[in-house]
Amino acid sequence: MRIGLSTNFNEDSAEKWAAKMVSLGCKSVVFPLNCEAPDSQIDEYVAAAKENDLLIAEVGIWRNAIDRREDERKKNLEYSIGQLALADRIGARCAVNVGGSRGSRWDGGYKDNFSGEVWELTVDMARKIIDEVKPKNTFFTLEPMPWMVPTGPKEYLKLIEAVDRDRFGVHMDIINMINCPDRYFFHDEFLEETFNLLGDKIKSCHLKDIRLLDGYTFQLKECAIGEGVFNIEKYVELADKYDKDMPMIIEHLSSDEEYIKNIKYVKERLKVNSILKEVGLK
Repeated sequence: MRIGLSTNFNEDSAEKWAAKMVSLGCKSVVFPLNCEAPDSQIDEYVAAAKENDLLIAEVGIWRNAIDRREDERKKNLEYSIGQLALADRIGARCAVNVGGSRGSRWDGGYKDNFSGEVWELTVDMARKIIDEVKPKNTFFTLEPMPWMVPTGPKEYLKLIEAVDRDRFGVHMDIINMINCPDRYFFHDEFLEETFNLLGDKIKSCHLKDIRLLDGYTFQLKECAIGEGVFNIEKYVELADKYDKDMPMIIEHLSSDEEYIKNIKYVKERLKVNSILKEVGLK
């Protein structure tokens, strides 16, 4: 396991960025630049990561590449291609996006997200991006979401088979797939199912927590690790079973102070539960 954070702390140089990550015990990072950055600056950050044994886990895309608006779709598809090319150039574990939305919110939930047309659009989108870049050092991945393809491990496996490209892998955000009572209350079993189906295809993971709200109807809320019920110990152990260097990226906290507090909490929690030594996290 290589723990990391999805913030760059607004550091203004590659050296300061890497030093900050190392000081917090990070062993993996989300690359803080995009494909529009100067080559020289990209090279500086890659070198700083390598010198400090920081595995580059992800290059984020986070654009709607199946947008209903043709001009937006084309623009976002080109950006996706650029980000995958960047990930391949720097040897990141993956470039990651979401499947995409057919509504006004780029990552929102809509009935049309589950149409046969959108399934085909998603398959074609993944193929086009991979075929254009022809990556050799990275993978194109889609983060699972509660309300767009793929919403679960079986659907993700079906998508992998449909895309049919060696460089299409899995980005694992297990919390995003916990979208019903069965997966919430029996998430240990859901973890087992997910890793049994996808474990050897996972390139990077997000690490966070989830809790059930009190009000009606069934409402789940993503939260900081320790504020929910999720068995992160089991999650880490299963990930480590498939990859001793699996990146586990803490995300979606509201401030750098919260990231610092949460990574300390996670490391202490895993230490107390005798996980650190077993999964190689120092």
